[in-house]
Amino acid sequence: MKILTGGQPLNKASKGLILLHGRGSNPEDIMSLSYRLDTHDCYIIAPEAPGRQWYPQSFMAEDRLNEPYLTKSIAIVKSLIDDLSQHFAKENIFIMGFSQGACLALETTARYAEKFGGVAAFSGALIGHNLDKSRYQDNYYGTKIFIGNSNIDPHIPLERTEESARLLQSLGAQVTLKIYPGMGHYINDDEIDCVNTHILKAKD
Repeated sequence: MKILTGGQPLNKASKGLILLHGRGSNPEDIMSLSYRLDTHDCYIIAPEAPGRQWYPQSFMAEDRLNEPYLTKSIAIVKSLIDDLSQHFAKENIFIMGFSQGACLALETTARYAEKFGGVAAFSGALIGHNLDKSRYQDNYYGTKIFIGNSNIDPHIPLERTEESARLLQSLGAQVTLKIYPGMGHYINDDEIDCVNTHILKAKD
């Protein structure tokens, strides 16, 4: 598996950041997002999805249609979190993604919830044909989560975004949900500002 690293050297960084690309994209593309984020003190890692997709179907397809790919992708992200936790406290580990990567960031951290530094989903929501709260047994303990989405995104329905935010809040997360009327499927400047202010620079 290809993994791209950037930011501060591991022995000099105070935070770890995992960036997850969207379907058909690559680590270089999502790594370019770090230049818009306040990552001056971050060691950054961006893995490449097998075949450049974390799972083959829509994130709301019947669960069996995305297996075993989804389970393997969740395991990849969980392994990266565990690797970073050898160098940083979980409270200093951040997980962010765009589109399919955003969905994976939310799904992985929800299944293995604990006090992370923060999570950001640019155009994403929890994964599954239906949301099943029994999948998520742990507690975020106040982890700050940002979700940004358009009200007309063709890939991420608004209703699922809102449902995901409510479920994440029930798991103990502090969720900031921002809906952008008429926006296309991309990351806008306000989302970057919100993540910099409320996630990367936030003080508990």
